[in-house]
Amino acid sequence: MRKRYHLPATPCQRLMKHPLTPASVRAKLAQMAAQLDPVSLLSDMRAAQQRLVASADRLPTSDSAVSEPALDEFLSGLRTAWREGEIRPTGKPKPKQKRERRRPDPFAGVTHELRGWFEEGPWQTNRELLARLQSEYPEKYPNLLLRTLQRRVKIWRKEKAHEMVFGTTSSAATFQAMTE
Repeated sequence: MRKRYHLPATPCQRLMKHPLTPASVRAKLAQMAAQLDPVSLLSDMRAAQQRLVASADRLPTSDSAVSEPALDEFLSGLRTAWREGEIRPTGKPKPKQKRERRRPDPFAGVTHELRGWFEEGPWQTNRELLARLQSEYPEKYPNLLLRTLQRRVKIWRKEKAHEMVFGTTSSAATFQAMTE
């Protein structure tokens, strides 16, 4: 399937290019488009906005109403409002809760041994490390624990790469490995 998109155009331009649009309508549209001046349209819009503001300022206000900032102050603040970001409480993203471990660590007793094997040969795959662990402790570590071991070794590989590049281990990776 190939999707083909039209070139960007205004609705007027699309109507003028459409094959079913009559020639008389095209001529009227061309005449209207030639008379349009974006600068004068903008000045007309600004004048209409000023008239709207003036009419809003003349409306009677009740004394019991809470005093609100003047419309001019609000409009002048719009230029810099983007700097403060979203001010409504619903606009703030909620921090995600870190999911805690749901089960006891299956490698708690052999973590140091696994880490030692990894340090001896960091090129070893996760499956090779699990096979070595299974040969050392038969029937204790099933193949289902491969994904858990992969997550652990991923952290170790990240630490090793950081150590190779920067000469020290990253504190975040070390902290994460300690909390697991």
